[in-house]
Amino acid sequence: MRYLHTMVRVADLDAALDFYCTKLGLVQTRRMDHEKGRFSLVFLAAPQDEARAQAERAPLIELTYNWDPETYAGGRNFGHLAFEVDDIFALCARLQDAGVTINRPPRDGHMAFVRSPDGISIELLQKGEPLAPQEPWASMANSGAW
Repeated sequence: MRYLHTMVRVADLDAALDFYCTKLGLVQTRRMDHEKGRFSLVFLAAPQDEARAQAERAPLIELTYNWDPETYAGGRNFGHLAFEVDDIFALCARLQDAGVTINRPPRDGHMAFVRSPDGISIELLQKGEPLAPQEPWASMANSGAW
């Protein structure tokens, strides 16, 4: 397993970039504006992690800016922790066998979400190419929120 990023939702992207980059000193490594989904993702790295973050896309902070105004309450501005895993199906099976609810099953062989006992959302991403879809994951519905 490898730590990838922490996602934080921001209400004002310019103010957030001013804080994280201008004031705190983080470096923007990439930005993706999704017009169809009406959101932007901006990935930041600490200066000493910049080369690694460019090459490996980790470790990063992901700023998520939803273009339509939204009020974040109850910690919803903190999004999730993300980890790259060698075998998403095997890990999800192990977690499920241990009593962990798979909130967003890895139907696509690429991404799943679980929650910690404290309600922190954890994103699991398959290393490399997605695995071929397989049961029971392919037909499993979402559960709760992530």
